[in-house]
Order: sequence, then C-alpha cells, then structure tokens
Amino acid sequence: YDRIEYPQPTLFLAVEPKAKGDEEKIGTSLNRLTEEDPTFIVERNSETKQLLIGGQGNMQLAVIVDKLKNAFGVEVNLTSPKVAYRETIKGTASVQGRHKKQSGGAGQYGDVHIRFEPIHDEEEDFIFEEEVFGGAVPKNFFPAVEKGLRESIEEGVLAGYPVVNLKATLFDGSYHPVDSNEMAFKIAASLAFKKGMEAAKPILLEPIMKVEVLIPENYMGDVMGDMNKRRGRILGMEPQADGSQLVIAEAPQAELFEYAIDLRSMTQARGSFTMEFIRYDEVPSEISQKIIEETKAEKE
Repeated sequence: YDRIEYPQPTLFLAVEPKAKGDEEKIGTSLNRLTEEDPTFIVERNSETKQLLIGGQGNMQLAVIVDKLKNAFGVEVNLTSPKVAYRETIKGTASVQGRHKKQSGGAGQYGDVHIRFEPIHDEEEDFIFEEEVFGGAVPKNFFPAVEKGLRESIEEGVLAGYPVVNLKATLFDGSYHPVDSNEMAFKIAASLAFKKGMEAAKPILLEPIMKVEVLIPENYMGDVMGDMNKRRGRILGMEPQADGSQLVIAEAPQAELFEYAIDLRSMTQARGSFTMEFIRYDEVPSEISQKIIEETKAEKE
C-alpha cells in the first residue's frame, strides 16, 4: 500500500501548566498522544522556551487538552505562541568603548574604537574584522574583543532579541602594559556594542511566512481582503484543474497564529493552507514600539 501523506499542522498554540511542577508530566503525556495521532505534533521552541502543540485546527487541539485532563490528570492553558523577533541596525556608527578600573591590586584597562555597520545577503549574521595599525591594540586581545561582541549580540538594545546582519570593525584603541587583560577588552567591547547599536538606528525585524491558500473560487475576495488586513501581500494566483484557486501570499508570522481558525470560518471549512518561513523584514514603527514596550513589561 502507498504510505498515507498526513497534512502538516497549521495551528500552533503554546501549552502552559495550570499547576506548578507539571511540566515534565505534560511533556511525557503529549508525546504519548502524538503516537496516537500522526497529524498532531509537539515541539519546544529553543528561542522562546515555549512548548508548542500543532494540529489541524482548534477542535483537534481542544480534544488533546481534554485527553490530557481525563487520561493523564494534567490541566493546561493554551496561549498564542511568542514571535521570535530579531534586531539589527540601519545606519553606521563609530564608537569608543573604554573600561578602566583601579582597585587595590592590579587594575583593569581596555579601550576599543569599533565601527558598526549593517550587512545584507550574507551567509553569517555577524562579521568581525580588525584594521588596527601600529599596535594600538595588541593582537592577543583581538579574540577577547570578538568574544565580547559575540556575547553581546545575543541580546539587542531595543527589546533584548538576538542581533543579526551586523558587521563590527575594530579600528583603533589603546592599552596599558600592566593593567590590560582579556577581560578588560571583553568588557570594553560590550560597552562599545551598546553605544554603537543605539547610535546606528536600531530596528526590529519580524519573521515573514510564505502562505499558499487553496480555496474554491467564490471565496477569493474574502480571503484576499483578509490577507491584506494581516499586513500580507498577494504574490499571485494559480487556477487549479478542479476549478479551485491557489493564492500565494507573504505575511508576518505574528498575524497568522489564528489563520487556521479564521480560514475555516471564511470558507465554510473548504479552504486549506500551508506556510513556511522565508525571511526577516522590518517591523513598522508603530507596531515595533508596542512590541518593545510589551517585551520590557514581561521581563520586569
């Protein structure tokens, strides 16, 4: 027999335990349920640290929650997943990072001048280069400067999201023959990073998904209008042999979490869709401000 091709999950929700200490029990119970239902998946998002369950729609996930309660004695809440945003810069900035500390014993001294600029279409998210002349910063401190920057890009200055598409060039600095050490240059680099990011027009980026929606032709207007409301862009339409239409669009992931539910009600459950991540794009400024405020409030 041919293998059955199961549809990919289209609705993802985050699972949170109602009672503290149930996390492990939830994980094992959900994995048991995935054995019963091949269209249901469980995954942990390593970045947002959320446990996500994915299925074909809200009814299926509601049944899963009931099974968790009745068969395994675990109660959970379902919430919208968090979006894995990114940060980058639009401008260029040359800044100085200086770390100086005098205490009873040996002091600490590190001084770096770093130029930060955006990069596009690169294989890497971060590039470090040096153009130091005349030994202003000794070569043996270059790795410490790079390490300080690599650790810093894990949390951006806007809302603490990872920084991408950034090039940092160490072009000058100074050192002290006794007080300079690797730690001092690492700290100096992280101070420069914060200054440089703030000075070089930092922006927030959001994940953009490619969405392919298969619908009967008479629902075209509703589906396209709805996609525009979700800040989406229609890329094209392809008539299918059976008279239905395939609408190809791009839209931000943040606007698509409930799409499986909404598409079902718009098309009387006759529409289906698939989506995949394609790239990161800049978040419009008014939405960006709101995200930054919400993220800071959560962290506090």
